[in-house]
Amino acid sequence: MADITKISVQLVTATDPGAGTGGFVYIGVAGREFHVDSPRNDFEPGDNYEYIFGDGANVLDAARNDPRLPRLDTDDADRFPVYLRFEGNDNNDDWCLDRVRVTVNPGGTSSRIYENLRLIGSGADQKIWLGKRFGESVYLQRL
Repeated sequence: MADITKISVQLVTATDPGAGTGGFVYIGVAGREFHVDSPRNDFEPGDNYEYIFGDGANVLDAARNDPRLPRLDTDDADRFPVYLRFEGNDNNDDWCLDRVRVTVNPGGTSSRIYENLRLIGSGADQKIWLGKRFGESVYLQRL
């Protein structure tokens, strides 16, 4: 067991027509949900960006999206599901996710990596459309 001081979320939006979104993206780790957003124009087609929560944060509302407040630990990351959730602005707001990788305490001795293995690769069947009409969550497994 170790305190979670930093969470890295690598998100890649597909390049398909209409793949981008202005909707809301959340990541669930250690029994808590975090809002994934930055000062830049996020989730555009082909966008590949690393969001940092906690130590060295680059997300909006970093103080309220901090895994150190309240304190979380790495045992919690294994006890609760790790997932990505998308909430579109309306019923027609969809997002095509190409890849997601969550790293808890990157670079540390207690580092843990989570991905959905079905989304690794570049095939047409290795991305997922998320939206109100076809599902809003993707669960990740520890590698």
